[in-house]
Amino acid sequence: MTYDLYYWPGIQGRGEFVRLALEEAGAPYRDVARSDEAGGFEALHDLLAEDGPRPAFACPILRDGDLLIGQTAAILLHLGPRLDLAGEGAAQAIRTHQMQLTIADAVNEVHDTHHPIAVSLPYEEQKPEAARRAGAFRAERLPAFLGWFEHVLATNPAGPGQLVGRRLTYADLSLFQLVDGLRYAFPAATARVLAGTPHVAALHAAVARRPRVAAYLASERREPFNEHGIFRRYPELDG
Repeated sequence: MTYDLYYWPGIQGRGEFVRLALEEAGAPYRDVARSDEAGGFEALHDLLAEDGPRPAFACPILRDGDLLIGQTAAILLHLGPRLDLAGEGAAQAIRTHQMQLTIADAVNEVHDTHHPIAVSLPYEEQKPEAARRAGAFRAERLPAFLGWFEHVLATNPAGPGQLVGRRLTYADLSLFQLVDGLRYAFPAATARVLAGTPHVAALHAAVARRPRVAAYLASERREPFNEHGIFRRYPELDG
C-alpha cells in the first residue's frame, strides 16, 4: 500500500508529523503536492475544492485506498497500528493519541505567537500583539508544555526513553518535531527550558539518531524551517 499525503509544498507544517511516522516506518508514500508524477499542487487544490459529503477542512490529508483522513492527530491515530507506532494494546494506543493531541495544542500556541490576531494578516501587521503573546508563551506555556512531557517521560514505568510503554510511538516522533521547531523559532528560550527538562532533550537527540529518521533529516525530502510555516524565527519574539 502506498499512502498519498496532501500538504502544502515549501513548508514542513503539520504535515511533517505525518511524514516522520511514515519515514520511521519505511512506509511507501507520495508527497502529492511536491510530486509532478502524483499530480503536484493542482491535485492538492482539486482535493480541497471537492464538495463531497465528508470534506476535510484543511491539510494535512491522507489517502489510504478509498479512505480520506484529515487532521494530523486523526491521521496518526489511523496510521499508528498499521506502522507499529501506537504502543502495545488499546490502552497504550489511546494514551499515544492523548500525547499527540497535547502536542497539537502546543503547535497551535506556537503558531499564535506570530499570528495572534488573524491568520489572514501578515506578521508585520500584528507585531505588538505578537510580541506580547510570544512573551507569555516563553514565560508560561513553553515551560508548561515541555515540563509536562518531562514528567511523563520521567514517570514512565517502562523507562524515560519514550512517552508510552517500552517502544517508540508516533508521539515520540512528534515530540521530536515539536522540540526541533521550538529550537528554530525560540532558540534562546527553548535552550533555557531544555536545560531543566533533560529527558525531553534526550528523547529529541535519540529520535534524531534513529537510522531512518537521520537519513530523512539529511535528505532533500526534509524541507528546512522557514518563515512561512508554523515555526518561524523572528529574533524579537525570542526575547
